[in-house]
Amino acid sequence: MPARRTSPHHVGIAPMSLRTVHFVLPGGVDDPAVPSGGNAYDRRVGFDLPAFGWQVRPHAVPGDWPRPGKAARAELARVLRESSDGAVVLLDGLVACGVPEIVVPEAERLRMAVLVHLPLADETGLDAAVAAELDAREREVLRAVPAVVATSDWAARRLVSHHGLRPDRVHTAAPGADIAPLAPGTDGVSRLLCVAAVTPRKGQHRLVEALAAAADLPWSCVCVGGLTQDPAYVSEVRDLIARHGLRDRFRLAGPQAGADLDASYAAADLMVLASSAETYGMAVTEALACGVPVLASDVGGVPEAVGRAPGGDVPGILVPPHDPAALTAALRGWFGEPEARRRLKAAARGRRAALGGWAATARSLAVVLGRLPGEPRRAA
Repeated sequence: MPARRTSPHHVGIAPMSLRTVHFVLPGGVDDPAVPSGGNAYDRRVGFDLPAFGWQVRPHAVPGDWPRPGKAARAELARVLRESSDGAVVLLDGLVACGVPEIVVPEAERLRMAVLVHLPLADETGLDAAVAAELDAREREVLRAVPAVVATSDWAARRLVSHHGLRPDRVHTAAPGADIAPLAPGTDGVSRLLCVAAVTPRKGQHRLVEALAAAADLPWSCVCVGGLTQDPAYVSEVRDLIARHGLRDRFRLAGPQAGADLDASYAAADLMVLASSAETYGMAVTEALACGVPVLASDVGGVPEAVGRAPGGDVPGILVPPHDPAALTAALRGWFGEPEARRRLKAAARGRRAALGGWAATARSLAVVLGRLPGEPRRAA
């Protein structure tokens, strides 16, 4: 997901009274060309943790994670090796979970927590053998550390059940949201916005198919998100757009940040997300933070992100994943039922007012770090 209203993860020199956490991050965490929800989360909690007693020392490790080359492996090994015995180390799961041979031995002497944004095998398009190998490697890492942090309650439950982890070692620190001005939208119905990297897991091809089946409706759609993670898939989506004659209506805008991304949210009437897997869905709460209702796949932690307004109304429409026809039907309902549309918008504004901020995320993470065992040991 493109970064939006987030602050750098580097926090400078903190007062001596703060405890120190070494935060091991993927090398592209600050690269605007490859934005993601995980990167935005890492940057923001790194900025906010000092308010809850933790000085952050970031260690961004370049590499093709989670299957790094020799140089990246050596750099990660160096970072961990040079951390003093008993040091508190928070590792992004993208970096940690694919290399148990590097991480697990260090769990004997370091106080480690692993932050899992997305289980490695959940990435769409992996060869079955590769997915199985990554899954086994992730299991070995997560069983070796005393604390695992997930970004939704759904993800925490799945990690416990799938990897056989003890429930008391798996914690939730859900992403926050920065409340933004209410989006004026375009005409109240027709401008659709998808905010997600263009990858198979985010399902832009399904969105194209769904919109092609509703070409008689007066929609336009802008997809904001990175175009470099899977160039072959981007080409596939572009070809699909052209084949359906949608070049004037369906635009891949590339990554955006700051004022440009704010403007895209402000112009949106409806957020659309056709993912096949999500542990949470930060773009969902970013849209709701502008009062924009959501149409999304009913997968993973997305229902948690959509949530409910204080009165109980749901500020979005959830449809089965992998089902362009369900997306099309939901879009026809959005265009054709003004009263339902009014209720969704009212619920989105109510949910906006009730969203939690990033301080709550950092506080949850700080509690986990503060409760790490005083003596490092291999977890059962």
